[in-house]
Amino acid sequence: MKKSDNLLKKWLCGIMAGTMALALTACGGGGQTAPSPDSSAPADSQQPETSGQAPADEQQKLVIYTARDKNVVEAILPKFEEKHPNIKVDVLTMGAQEILERVRAERANPQADFWWGGTQSALMTAADEGLLESYKPSFSDQIPELYKDPQDRWYGEMLLPEVIMYNSQALKPEEAPQDWDDLLDPKYKDKIIIRGVLQSGTMRTIYSAMIYRQGADTPEKGYEWLKKLDANTKEYAQNPTNLYLKLARQEGLISLWNLQDILIQKETQNQPFDFIYPKSGAPILVDGVGIVKGAKNLEAAKTFYEFLFDEELRVELAEKLFQIPTRSDISKDNLPSWLKDTELKPLDIDWAVMAAKEKEWMQYWDENIKGKGSK
Repeated sequence: MKKSDNLLKKWLCGIMAGTMALALTACGGGGQTAPSPDSSAPADSQQPETSGQAPADEQQKLVIYTARDKNVVEAILPKFEEKHPNIKVDVLTMGAQEILERVRAERANPQADFWWGGTQSALMTAADEGLLESYKPSFSDQIPELYKDPQDRWYGEMLLPEVIMYNSQALKPEEAPQDWDDLLDPKYKDKIIIRGVLQSGTMRTIYSAMIYRQGADTPEKGYEWLKKLDANTKEYAQNPTNLYLKLARQEGLISLWNLQDILIQKETQNQPFDFIYPKSGAPILVDGVGIVKGAKNLEAAKTFYEFLFDEELRVELAEKLFQIPTRSDISKDNLPSWLKDTELKPLDIDWAVMAAKEKEWMQYWDENIKGKGSK
């Protein structure tokens, strides 16, 4: 087994047995939350005119690109604004992959200061392309090496197990797929709805993991697996909201999604959703944050960075928004019962290989597999 996977399993065991701190997420609620923009469109109207360090009492601005769920944004941003009333926050919401593409397109004239909510693969790619600032936060020593960039360009905020989602009014737990290969059973044909893959960091991770588990050196086996899944897929939803709506209406009964958002929809929005943790294990995505290279509001970005990883906030968000923290310094006594009772079994994945291959694999899927599985 690879060294990184050993580290991952040891840490996950630590969640159940010992200490851990909560690297919870925040997605703007106060400030101005904009709809998902075109990834190549400029955001000049939302940018500060000055840069550099500002006095603590001077009005500052902070522009955040986030892939966080609206519920997370609305839970966190007001707390930040209350604590830092001198910082005016503008939040633009888009898919995790769209953030990477937009930050890349704006390299010459950065329009965002802080990237809030990115997959490990996306953040690794952005770091390699020189799109993220190096910043070592005060909590650096509390984040395991596996969940941060060695040059401090990004830090994992939380862990997201990717699981099987189903409509609990239409299916009993035993009727839902129990493992990944069960999704290919003909009895689930036209019962599966998938969030649009290329725009979603979650779905890119799941699909890449499905290719990896069939053999990264021979992706053809993984492509064949995804073709069979495509044959059972009724449609691809535009965005998470559209996905939730279709599942709630029973236009589809099954999907693939991250554990946190499923629990948020179930527990806070009263949606008829539940999940199956795959028997063979789940891709456990490291979801992180970083400061955009050349940020015009660097000090405000650092302030938000520190705020996000505050220990008390991490505990609160684990309890209320089902976030699994990456911090390693919080007693298990402070963890919510749902987290203590969840067995986090990871798939055996080399995340560096996944990051290197994801673009190639997803392009092949889009051009050669999507919508062609039943043909």
